[in-house]
Amino acid sequence: MKVRVDAELCTGCGPCAEVCPEVFEIRDDVSTVLVPEVPPEREAAVREAAEACPTEAIIIEEG
Repeated sequence: MKVRVDAELCTGCGPCAEVCPEVFEIRDDVSTVLVPEVPPEREAAVREAAEACPTEAIIIEEG
């Protein structure tokens, strides 16, 4: 699984970093992906973070 954040949509509100701080971090009021290739043990947390994003800025690519 790969993950990225659409910086145009992101408001930096932070639920992603709260749910999965191993993958997401808020920098300069925008979420930053720390590890674009998500380890299998973090996939569920990344999905939860994407669901928690109010602007739907988190993009998950399967495979």
